[in-house]
This record gives sequence, C-alpha cells and structure tokens, in this order.
Amino acid sequence: MVDGGGESSAADGLSTEEWLSCAQGLVPRALGKARVVKGFPGRWKMIISKLEQVPSRLSDLSSHPCFSRNALCKEQLQAVSKTLNGVIQFADLCMKEKYEGKLQMQSDLDALAGKLDLNLRDCGLLIKTGVLGEVSFSSAAASSCAEPDAAVHGNLKELLARLQIGHLEAKHKALDSLVEVMKEDEKNVLAVIGRSNIGALVHLLTATSPRIREKTVTVICSLAESGSCENWLVSEGVLPPLIRLVESGSSVGKEKATISLQRLSMSSETARSIVGHGGVRPLTDICHSGDSVSQSAAACTLKNISAVPEARQALAEEGIVKVTINLLDCGILLGSKEYAAECLQNLTSSNDDLKRAVISEGGIRSLLAYLDGPLPQESAVGALRNLVGLVSPEVLISLGLLPRLLHVLKSGSIGAQQAAAAAICRICTSADMKRSVGEAGCIPLLVKMMESKANSAREVAAQAVASLMTLSHNCRLVKRDDKSVPNMVALLDPSHHNTAKKYAVSCLTLLCSSKKCKKLMISYGAIGYLKKLSEMDLAGAKKLLERVERGKLKTLFSRK
Repeated sequence: MVDGGGESSAADGLSTEEWLSCAQGLVPRALGKARVVKGFPGRWKMIISKLEQVPSRLSDLSSHPCFSRNALCKEQLQAVSKTLNGVIQFADLCMKEKYEGKLQMQSDLDALAGKLDLNLRDCGLLIKTGVLGEVSFSSAAASSCAEPDAAVHGNLKELLARLQIGHLEAKHKALDSLVEVMKEDEKNVLAVIGRSNIGALVHLLTATSPRIREKTVTVICSLAESGSCENWLVSEGVLPPLIRLVESGSSVGKEKATISLQRLSMSSETARSIVGHGGVRPLTDICHSGDSVSQSAAACTLKNISAVPEARQALAEEGIVKVTINLLDCGILLGSKEYAAECLQNLTSSNDDLKRAVISEGGIRSLLAYLDGPLPQESAVGALRNLVGLVSPEVLISLGLLPRLLHVLKSGSIGAQQAAAAAICRICTSADMKRSVGEAGCIPLLVKMMESKANSAREVAAQAVASLMTLSHNCRLVKRDDKSVPNMVALLDPSHHNTAKKYAVSCLTLLCSSKKCKKLMISYGAIGYLKKLSEMDLAGAKKLLERVERGKLKTLFSRK
C-alpha cells in the first residue's frame, strides 16, 4: 500500500504493474469505506458512482499491449492511487466526524469528485489518443537507431497527449516544453499534431492563468501561421478566446492573438465568423492603441474582412472608415498604411454610401498624401479610382490629384498604373478636365503604357488616350509622340484576347486627318489588321480602313 508521506521514495521505484496492483487494491477499500459514510449522502453517492467506474478503466488501460512500457500509464496509475487514498482518508474523517467545518468538507468532497472525474477522463484519453503505441514504438526505435523520425514523432505525440491529461499544472509543464520544441522543430510538431491536440490547446486559451493563456496563444499563432491547421483551429472554437485575448490579454497575448486572426481571416468564411463573434471592435481598438506589430496585424485582419462584401456594413457600423483613414495618416509601419489603403479600396468598390463616408472623412486627401512615396501602391490608386466619380473636377484639381496620377504613371507598378489610367477615364468628363490632364503630362506615359505585356494595361491606356484625344489640343500632343502610331497599330491585332483594339481604332481615326500619321499607319501594317477587323464587324474599323486606303491611293498617284 502506498499512502504517501514517508514512503514516497519507495513508491517512485515501483513498476507500472506494481502501480496497477496498488490501484486495483485501493478500489475495494475506497468503495467499502464510502458506502458506510452517513454524512453528506448526496456527495458520497456521486463519489461511489465514479469509484465503480474505475475498475473498467484500469482494465482498459492494462489490456493495451504497450501498457508496461509507457511512462504515461505509470503516471496515470500514480494519480489514480493518490485519488483513491484521498477517498479513504476523507471517508475516515466523515465517519469519525473529525473535520473543521461542514462547508469546508463539502468543498473538499466536491474537489475529490472532480479528481475522480479527471482520472476517469484521462484513462479514456490515453487509449483514444493512440499515444501508448506511438510512444512505446518510438522508444524501441530510438534504442535501435533504426527509425529516428519515428522516435521523434513518438516523443512529440506523448508531449501533445500531456496537454490533455492531468491537472492544470501538469498541462502547464507540457505547454512549456511544447513552446520550446516549436522553436526548434516546428516541422515535426506539425507532422504529428491531431485535432484532439488542437482542441486541448484551444481549451487552454481559457485557463485562469494569464501565463498559460500567453504560452498557449504563442503555440496557436505558430500553428495558424503554418497554414496547415486553420480548419481544425476554427472548428475547435478558437475564434472567441482569440478575440477575448485581443480585447483584454497581455501585450504578448494581444499580439499573438491578432496575428492568429490575421492568418485565419484569409478565409472568407472565417472572416465572417470573426465579425459574428464581435471581433471588429477589438481589432479597431488595436489599430488605435496597439504596438506596431499588433497594429499591422489588426489592419491586415480588417482588410481581409473588408474583402467580404456582406461584412462591410458591420465594419462601417464599428467606425472602420475613420480607423483606416487614421492608419493611412499615422500608421506606425508602412505595412499598416498599405493594409488601410487596401481596406479603403475594398470598402469603396461598390457601395456609394461608403464612398461618401470616405470622402466626407477626408479620405481622398489622405490617399493622395500616401501616394507621395517613392513606390505608389496599387491599392491607394484603386481607392481613388473608386472615389473620383463622386467629386467635382475643381475639388480634385485643388487637392492635387493630377500630379499624383502622373507620379503613379511614372513610378508605380503596372497594377498601380492601370488604376491611374482608369481614374483618368473616370474624371475626363469635361473638356476642361481633359485639357488639364493633357497639360499635366500624362499622355506620353499613357502612350508608353500601350506597350505593356498585360492586356488589361494596354486596354485601359488606350481607353484613356481615346477619351483624351476627343479634345483637339490633346490630339496634337498625341501626334507629336513618335510612339503613338506604332503602338496603336500594334493594338489593332485581331486576336480574341486583345481587348484594346476598339480603342485603338478610335485613336487612329482621330489621327487620320494627318498625312504623316496616315503614312505611318500604312507602313506599320494597319491595312492588313483593319481588313480582318472589318470582317469581324468591329465598330469603326471599316470606315478607318477606307480612309487609310484612300491615303494609300493618293500616295501612289502622287508618285506617278
């Protein structure tokens, strides 16, 4: 018999089989004493019902082929024996009525029932997790050096099982070990982790200890960033505790929770769930007051949510417009500003009410200021493109839109240049604005953009030039550009994927009054292209072909 105290050193030397024998011997003693206690009948009845389940759990555990070779079995039998000794001791106290107070004894008996519950649950989990076979196999493999990966996986499997088994302090120790292992060998952890392990980690996110929550969210953040566990994390209920940590966790807890949400929100379904669980307000708060890393992660999460059309109204109700404009102006990291610009682009993609809200909060001014950087980003230009149609040309010019669009056409990525060209198409609704765009120097850059490898870029550049050329002043500027005619003729390519040909026809038609341009069109092969386009019934192609061919005939006659 092992009752503790002075016999602890001897107990440590017992084998797994001896611990099993000890526990099996304690069960009838504990049951016998519990059944004769007169006081606290309700609580003792509950304890007896749990005691009666212990033999079958011990039998299940001991019948496993790897039972005697597994450290977890031995530890579990030690825990069961300790609890059974506790039952015997409390039964003796109750029978002799030697306890300090009734309320204290009620509390002690409730705790005792809880320990029995934990023992029964843990015995079942040891079988269900499959860790017994894994660990025993890994030990054999390690000793033979035949299967090093299997040995590592088995040890990790045992460590992950410890997150589910035992009291909170034991789980805390296992968590400490897991944090260290994740730093050194994340790949192998990901190879063996299962859904039940994820569930255990999610459960630890709600532990009363702030230290345990912080360490747990550190592990969960690594799992989320790995990209291999998102579905398990979400299905095991990770979102509500993560949102609570963003709201009221420690600085490390907030940071790791926000980064986890950033990764998980890449799924539109999860993004909707974050909104449903009340995650928007804590994220906007982080944007106002968080450190640089947390702020950037929160901004990215909100950007991901804004990509879901049905979530935009909920974002608007939580003040997302002011938050993103403030980030654009005052974001700590450049990444935060970029996410804010992307968020504004999403918010203004279709909803006129949100467009007006952005405009009224000074969003255009902030977007233009953001574009002054050396590498203007597509998202900010895209947001401006979405907004310019609701603002008068006078206001746009006074805010300095045209110099910024010129800067983008010179220095931006091809995506940013496309957005700038699209914005030019939208603002050129009057002769005055078309003249201003021409005088700003945009036309040569748009003509050059017609050479782009991307069909969409060529199309929007040709569309912008076609619109600008309806003003004679701009038409003269296009004629002076040596690249204009060859680039436009190249866009007459009749292939299906070329969507710029209709705009090229419009541009060349406006240039046809110039003999020099007409000659250039002929020399670059416009007639051959136009014949094919005429056969395809492309609008304006037949008329342009006739005009160019008349020019060709005149040239022939003049040579004679």
